[in-house]
This record gives sequence, C-alpha cells and structure tokens, in this order.
Amino acid sequence: MIPKRSGQIEVAGLDIEHIRGHNPHVVAGRWGILFQQGALFSSLNVRQNIQFPLRENIAMSQALMDEIATAKLEMVGLSADDGDKFPSELSGGMVKRVALARALALDPAILFLDEPTSGLDPISAGDFDALIKTLQRTLGLTVFMVTHDLDSLNTVCDRVAALSDGKIVAIGSMAEMLRCEHPWVQAYFHGKRSRAVLGQSS
Repeated sequence: MIPKRSGQIEVAGLDIEHIRGHNPHVVAGRWGILFQQGALFSSLNVRQNIQFPLRENIAMSQALMDEIATAKLEMVGLSADDGDKFPSELSGGMVKRVALARALALDPAILFLDEPTSGLDPISAGDFDALIKTLQRTLGLTVFMVTHDLDSLNTVCDRVAALSDGKIVAIGSMAEMLRCEHPWVQAYFHGKRSRAVLGQSS
C-alpha cells in the first residue's frame, strides 16, 4: 500500500488511520473490491471464495455462510449450483460475477471496481455494466470504478475523473467531459473509437 503524503483519508466520516490502529475489521466491512482478473482462490470452490471475507471478519455458523453465499450468487445472476464449481471451470464472465459476489459478501457501502469489463466480449461486458448499474441502484451502493472502457463510463458512471500524467485533469459528468478543452480529454472522448460509443458525429 502506498502511504498518504499529507492530509486525511475518511470513509463515512471515519479517519482511516485511526480505524486501522484500533479495529481493522471495521474498515474491511465498509467496502468491497473487485480485482481486475477476479483474483479468485484456485484451491477454493465458488462458495468458499464468496465466504472468504465472512470467515476473515465475522464469527458465524457455516449454515449462515452458506445462505449468504447462495444469496450473493443469485444477486449477480448465478445459481446455487454454481457454488460447487472451481475457478478453473468458470468462463471469464462467471469469474467476474463470482468475484463481484465476494466483493458484496459483507454488504459494503462502497464498491471498488478495477477494470471490471477487461477481458470480456462486448455482450458479456454490456451485461456486466447493466448488472453493476442495477446493484448500485437497488443496494444504494457508492461505486468507484477504474476503467478505460467508454461503454462502461457511459452506462454506469454519474461522475468521471480523467487522469493524465498521474494527475486529475478534469472531473464532472460525461457531458462535462465532452465539453472539456484539455488536450488529453479531447483526444480520449472525441477520438475515432469514442464516436460509436458516445453517439458523436464524425
């Protein structure tokens, strides 16, 4: 982890440094993380992967963990039977969904997504974008997504921050991004590959 250089980092009004020093499990329960490649444990089946955050942070019975895992699977569009499969038996889209179910295991308020549609075909990526948007609305989640996928930006995001040379060069809605005059932002949002996605004329 890269340490902060200055200032204060707060989550839900709580100082992260203070929380970590006293009760790190409180921090873990505040957010869920979906890693770019899923990062599922190959030696654990799907159900056990989803239960991993529960085992690490909460004392509960196996029966209750099984119920939670099944509920999370259904939440991301998979079935209870998929819980017995191992990561090696899953398609790329299923890996993403299982990883998302694991990220939701502790009912977080904030969901971090790292390139959630990378490696997916356009149909699967579109379905995953729709799933994220649905979960965000129904669960009241704050979703923080890092992506290069213009489709995802257009479908999921209410607010966008554009980074260039390690700095935020623009921040705002998609409409504001399209009006931004920064050269990198102009090239990214008005380039040839952006026109079909954003419905711009050539």
